[in-house]
Amino acid sequence: MKLVIEVKVIPSSGRVMWKLEADDRLKCYLKSPPEKGKANRELLGLLAKALKLPVSACTILSGATSRLKRVRIDTQLSFNELLGLLGIERQMRLF
Repeated sequence: MKLVIEVKVIPSSGRVMWKLEADDRLKCYLKSPPEKGKANRELLGLLAKALKLPVSACTILSGATSRLKRVRIDTQLSFNELLGLLGIERQMRLF
């Protein structure tokens, strides 16, 4: 099974952090600059490490030169399980 997620990347942020935006899109802060694929490699490496998968199981489908990326992950995990492994808790909306 393949899981496709949308990730908004913030390169050169000086920290590594994951957030979940209100529209269920992931936001990833990266240390690497957006040059020569460094930020893309860091993103794929972080995903693979958190999910305990090889880097080859994560592929950027679109957005290689954009901050908004679609990433395919070869895994049986659901989106909620992915969030848990990334250390993100989905908050329930009160209104």
